[in-house]
Amino acid sequence: MTTRSVVHQRLFACGVLLGVVAEQMVLFAIPLLIFQDTKEVSALGLAYAIEWLPALLAYPFAGLLADRDGGARLFSVVTAGRAVVLGGALIGCLAAPSLLTPILMTAAPLLSLFMAPARMSVEKVVPQLAKGTEVAKMQGLVQSMEVSAMAIGPALALLGLAVIDKTWLLGAAAVIFAAAAACWLPLPRGLRTSSKGGAAQIVVELRLGWTLLVRSRPLVLLASLNFSINLVFAVVLAANAALVTGVFHAPESSFALLNICIGVLGIVNLLVIPFLLRHVNVRILGIFGLALLCSCLLLIGFASSMLLYAPAFVAAMLGVTYFNVFNRTQRIKVLPEEHLGKVMGPFYLLNMMSMPIAGLLLAGSGNNLGPQRLVLVLAVALTAFGALMLPLIIQAFGRAIAAREATLVGATAE
Repeated sequence: MTTRSVVHQRLFACGVLLGVVAEQMVLFAIPLLIFQDTKEVSALGLAYAIEWLPALLAYPFAGLLADRDGGARLFSVVTAGRAVVLGGALIGCLAAPSLLTPILMTAAPLLSLFMAPARMSVEKVVPQLAKGTEVAKMQGLVQSMEVSAMAIGPALALLGLAVIDKTWLLGAAAVIFAAAAACWLPLPRGLRTSSKGGAAQIVVELRLGWTLLVRSRPLVLLASLNFSINLVFAVVLAANAALVTGVFHAPESSFALLNICIGVLGIVNLLVIPFLLRHVNVRILGIFGLALLCSCLLLIGFASSMLLYAPAFVAAMLGVTYFNVFNRTQRIKVLPEEHLGKVMGPFYLLNMMSMPIAGLLLAGSGNNLGPQRLVLVLAVALTAFGALMLPLIIQAFGRAIAAREATLVGATAE
């Protein structure tokens, strides 16, 4: 590996880390601001649903943009756009405090709209910076950067609360988004596809992406399991502020410390995951991750205090981390690089459909059924579904990867 590639990988990792740090600061500030302004769990659910709806529409188009751009410039542009949105939200909240909730409910969907091309850019750039066996390590790095940010983001937010009002955290997050955008500016553009053809060509490419996805049995199976996991965990994340400060009556600092613990665990994973991948097959990592996640979600549903809820929440995120290393590594192996964005856009759309549904579930049943009991019901269903689907997914990917490798070997021989 050349010195230049090492520098590019470090800039890539820094951009991912800073981008998610800013996201975590926003995820800390906005739910607390809305919950304290409205005192309603249903408001949190509604805000969560509204936030994710634009991303659903954006993901297929974001995949096309990533293919056409190569990924690096697109990430910088949309991440800078998120900084601008947060700057505007901060000005609006300071100028009209009585409109705080509507302002934040407007800013949140704009942020998620920009998040879609940012995520697609990361998917596009990973195989440009890593090849062969290095892909799993790079995906582990991405996952660990994302989880590590869950320590740094809330820690910065908690530190900020000591000297500034929560509203000003929006401005701090905007500055960090701008820094993340700058990190990716030196990265190479990578493989790009032609942008000729206008609207007709866009329709053709969108259709191609959906066709490739639907015809790939392992990706369809994986998308169904990912949707289920995201649905349950999204309910937990959407209700987290209400559970910590409302159900368990813990202070705001506990809400931040909970996420800090998750992030510290992510930093440890930076060292642990590469070691595990040298000794454990990525499939085993996926099985362990899903089993840990389901066990912890069940414990969250039964928890009677923060002493049980907090370690279960942290360990559940660890399970998500391990499963996602398997998830991200396997799906790249069955897709041609030139069509990666086209397919991953619809793939993300199917996965992220769970987010607004989770918000609507929480808004509709959070006050009656209760957020904790809702999590328990969904966790039981996920455990049963995961036990059925994961063996099928592993088998389907094994066959698809073997077939793709055989095709590549045959093409090389010819």
